Amino acid sequence: MSILLPTKKEKPTRFNPKRLIIYSKPKTGKTTAFSGLEDNLLMDLENGSDYVEAMKIKISSLKELLDAGKAIKEANNPYKYLTIDTVTALEDMVMPLAIKLYKETSMGKNYDGDNVLSLPNGAGYLYLRQAFFQVLDFIDTLAPHIILSGHIKDKQVDDKGEMVMAANIDLTGKIKSLICANADAIGYMFRKGNKTILSFKTSEEVTCGARPEHLRNEEIVVSEMNDKGEIIFHWDKIYV
Repeated sequence: MSILLPTKKEKPTRFNPKRLIIYSKPKTGKTTAFSGLEDNLLMDLENGSDYVEAMKIKISSLKELLDAGKAIKEANNPYKYLTIDTVTALEDMVMPLAIKLYKETSMGKNYDGDNVLSLPNGAGYLYLRQAFFQVLDFIDTLAPHIILSGHIKDKQVDDKGEMVMAANIDLTGKIKSLICANADAIGYMFRKGNKTILSFKTSEEVTCGARPEHLRNEEIVVSEMNDKGEIIFHWDKIYV
């Protein structure tokens, strides 16, 4: 098979992020913000969507998540956006698959535990990682745009709530670095007055950044409350 080498520059083929990571302190307003994104299915893995009006489905186990994904595929992928709220909970949810993967190996065929992370010398992290990304690859097939919502640990937030330590998303080990490396954009969400802001400003202190040019090094107001107490959403600034 011959390879045709390019002779001129090609224009970009993608402008909006396929996989977007949004993380913040708990109770910052992420779920409310996600409810304002039109044509977005919110997969609630933490039972935190009761107070928002949204297209949503509650997920309490890996089986429910996979069944929901199968239903989406059978319906010909009707959603433009799909949000996992939260990816932190997803990591805990894939443990049964991690155990299954380990038990399929010669070393693990007699394993009867319930947490591979208890294996000696940190051997179980490999199987948790494999399980996590196997499920995440499946999620990627469910909609053109995937949003992964995550938490940070309170002790990693400064006293103003506007700056966090590097490598701050509340995930385990290499899962954290790999998921960030494979994201098209990573935004840190915070509140300032009546505004919810999503920052893509890159620095050594904050894990943020974006490949799309319109997001790169920007701070964008995703939602704000007007004088009438109504929440106005600006997702059109994220997905142009």
